[in-house]
Amino acid sequence: MAEAADFQGTSPSPARRRSRRTAALLAGAPLLASLVQLPAAGSAHAGAPASPQAAPGGGTVAVAVDSLSPAAPTDGDTVTVSGTVTNTGKRTVTDAQVDLRVGSRLGTRSRIDTVAKNSDDLGGSLGAQVGDKYAEKFPKLTPGVAEHFNISVPVDELDLGEDGVYEFAVSLSGQTSAQPWQRVLGVQRTFLPWQPDEAGTRTKTTYLWPLVSTAHMTAETDSNEQQTRVFRNEDLAKEISPGGRLNQMVALGTGLDVTWVVDPDLLASVDAMARGYQVRGADGTTIAGTHQAVAKQWLADLQKAVADKEVVALPFADPDLASLAHNGTDVTGSLSRLKDATDVVTNTVETILHVKPVTDFAWPVEGAVDPSIVKVATSAGADKVIARSDSLEETSGLSYTPSAARPIGGGTTAVVADARLSTAFRGDLTDASASTLAVQRFLAQSLALGLQTGKQRSVVVAPQRMPTGSQARAMAEALTALQDGTWSESQELTAAAAAEPDPKATTKVPPASAYPSSLRRQELPRSAFEQIARTQGKLDKFRVVLSDESRVVTPFGRSMDREMSASWRGRSAQAASFRTGVERYLDSLAGQVRLIDKSETKLSGRSATIPVTVQNNLVQGVDRLVLRLTSTNPTRLKIDGSDYQEQPVAVSGGHSQSVKFTTSANANGQATVVAQLYTEDGQKYGEAVTFDVKVTEITATVMLVIGGGALLLVLAGFRMYTQRKRAAARGGEEDGPGAAEDAADGPENPDEPEDRLREHGAGSRAEDSEQPSDPAPDTPVESTDPSGTGERVDR
Repeated sequence: MAEAADFQGTSPSPARRRSRRTAALLAGAPLLASLVQLPAAGSAHAGAPASPQAAPGGGTVAVAVDSLSPAAPTDGDTVTVSGTVTNTGKRTVTDAQVDLRVGSRLGTRSRIDTVAKNSDDLGGSLGAQVGDKYAEKFPKLTPGVAEHFNISVPVDELDLGEDGVYEFAVSLSGQTSAQPWQRVLGVQRTFLPWQPDEAGTRTKTTYLWPLVSTAHMTAETDSNEQQTRVFRNEDLAKEISPGGRLNQMVALGTGLDVTWVVDPDLLASVDAMARGYQVRGADGTTIAGTHQAVAKQWLADLQKAVADKEVVALPFADPDLASLAHNGTDVTGSLSRLKDATDVVTNTVETILHVKPVTDFAWPVEGAVDPSIVKVATSAGADKVIARSDSLEETSGLSYTPSAARPIGGGTTAVVADARLSTAFRGDLTDASASTLAVQRFLAQSLALGLQTGKQRSVVVAPQRMPTGSQARAMAEALTALQDGTWSESQELTAAAAAEPDPKATTKVPPASAYPSSLRRQELPRSAFEQIARTQGKLDKFRVVLSDESRVVTPFGRSMDREMSASWRGRSAQAASFRTGVERYLDSLAGQVRLIDKSETKLSGRSATIPVTVQNNLVQGVDRLVLRLTSTNPTRLKIDGSDYQEQPVAVSGGHSQSVKFTTSANANGQATVVAQLYTEDGQKYGEAVTFDVKVTEITATVMLVIGGGALLLVLAGFRMYTQRKRAAARGGEEDGPGAAEDAADGPENPDEPEDRLREHGAGSRAEDSEQPSDPAPDTPVESTDPSGTGERVDR
């Protein structure tokens, strides 16, 4: 058996390979010592090292590793490395050669971090060259010109030893006219995970695959029955179109063993788009959206992708729990808003995706927690908080990474995501080299974690909420390699949360002072929650007068959820603009129900009715409103015999209604009247309308004329009576007592007294007609009924 490794075609064992390397080093030690003692004299090349050395002060050639396949090789594989080398110096490089180098085995996760941080540093260890057989040569490298390389090597030739993570580098050596000897001019380090056989205990890995976006819908809806939604712009259409970020997330996530984490607002927005939508233009007008088919296709693809997967739903619009905890809890209604955002989740997700979501997880931004954040996170019903290990740090000096689940008190479980794995795909990964390095680093950290101990552990990876397309592609590439590898197996988030916690792992939530200041600076301010509360108050007042409040309550409620979204971090100006837009639109809707302004009103007579018009420009009817008309000077003008009068109001959509109030004037002059709408609970609704009522023709002169006319009538009657008495007396003197009696019964000549009476009466009426008199009132003085159509009320 010992000789078998020397047979032709048989690869030596790892132990024999290590012994050969040791023997070669020992044999070459005397030679190296003698070379060091040689004098640096003679020819121009006498001072040049015998083998390529690192250029002091940094390299002049940039080495990019664009691909490394397979990312985690096993026995029998051939490793292929491709990329580019670019001369960034000013002189041409000659006799250039690209070499592969295998460095030492990295035993800890922190060593991997160190190598990654100094990945192109020429001052560190470069590792041993694989050999000239697996190298690529270039006669010269012209400054600024990139040259492509592609090198394949059987994994057995890499001389890897025991399982672990190995430093793996690509170097470029050459010479220039200024330094005409071979030296290393550029290097790029990465990692080669090596575990050819199945691990005895696999790490259970949970990877969260987030579908989260920013706020796209406004609170505005069309007046049609379907309430067609109005979008802020077409940005969501770009994200879900082929090649867009969210389109890639769905396509790449299909087939991966991941836990989908979705924002119900994103689903609701795409669903609204699929039903037909409007887009608000820069000039304020709306136009029909054109990506309805794209939205339908994206939803169909997502439904297939999650059909047999675990789906965790965040509260609607992914509220910023830390901002709420630090700046919003003492603002009335903020926690109720979070509860409402949670309550709509199940119905939204289940209706659109046809799967029942998991709703008892809360995910603070960046997994950063403190006691107040945990309290807010669990206030709406969640009993599991997704934290991160750089927030809930280990304090007991563990030499390994513990399982994710930690009981933190109060029946709450913290699911602690691994910080190194969760942040592996940050930054700009559009460059192929950056993406490849991120993939290799992720796999290296995963394997190093698995080799820390023989105990099986559950690890959770919670990446950034909104990965770019390039970041998503790198994530998918790493996950594919991990799932095909030998040291990890997939697990759902609920299983990771339910796993047996490590008794040595920390369970203490860090204090508020430990919350990162960089994250605190990005939080929504208190004023944001105050504005949300103000908008909610206006909505509550508006909704009670509507015949169909759901047309308003639902879109505005969801818009206020969006105002609390974590997606506003780093975009404070846009967040403020969105909040203001929602409030202003609500004000404009409420203002569609209003009182029509009135000019000065002239009241002729002592009583009349005053009409006040209520206008409703909404598409739906309003009721449960009360209109109150108040006299500010009731001694001069009373409303229905009192200071004010109230009447209920109900107006159909698109109509106006005049409400009439009975008034009575007690004196001449001007009285101010105030009309105000109220809700049934006594809250003022809208702006009041104030106008003046001018009372005319109830003056002392008018009353004198009326009294004078009455006096003339009395005098005329008395005159007629005395004339008749005198006439009767004269008749009695001439004719005797009998005649006097006859005269008392009636005139002897009936025509003369009647003519005289008519003369006096006609004269009195003629006289009266020439003087002003009190015209008949619009309504009888003692009547309290409204005036008839002939009333004279000038507005």
